[in-house]
Amino acid sequence: MIIGPKYKIARRLRAPIFEKTQTQKYALREARKAKTARPAQKTEYGLQMLEKQKARFTYGINERQFSKYIRESVAKKGVKSTQALFERLETRLDNVVYRLGLATTRQFARQMVSHGHILVDGKKLNIPSAAVEKGSVISVREGSAKTRLFDTLPERHKTYTTPAWLKFNVDKKEGTVSGMPNILEQKDMLFNLDVVLEFYSR
Repeated sequence: MIIGPKYKIARRLRAPIFEKTQTQKYALREARKAKTARPAQKTEYGLQMLEKQKARFTYGINERQFSKYIRESVAKKGVKSTQALFERLETRLDNVVYRLGLATTRQFARQMVSHGHILVDGKKLNIPSAAVEKGSVISVREGSAKTRLFDTLPERHKTYTTPAWLKFNVDKKEGTVSGMPNILEQKDMLFNLDVVLEFYSR
């Protein structure tokens, strides 16, 4: 998915959805602009579209794929649609690599997967959108482990907190999906999946 100018997109969506826009400098600059800008009035449709775009750009997913996730989540039995959608987004292989702290951004995690640096249950899997399951073991390919890609991993993990549904062994460069992500435990969400589902139910 070609994203384009990240600052411009984040400003349009009114949310720091990219890692490079999640800085104090960016927040201060946007706060100054907000004081002088005239607030635009949005319709209900416009607000729903805004939430959908926030979610889509956060995970770097094109419209066709995102729509597919919506259909699958709504059709899933025994679980609330918002939870099902959140699970599908969070358990994408590229996102799991990012959540484990192996990559500093989701885009970088996608490149790692696409270039064959990541193993799932001991086998190379180069499909970023692949869904991992509870019990899956995600590790770094032996030939990649000693490259510059992972030089700073031990240092970065000293201040990194792995989500509760994942376990990570920094020495082995290996993580395990020990549970499933719970939308109620996600405190830093920049979008509302209930509103996203309302958009697609129109």
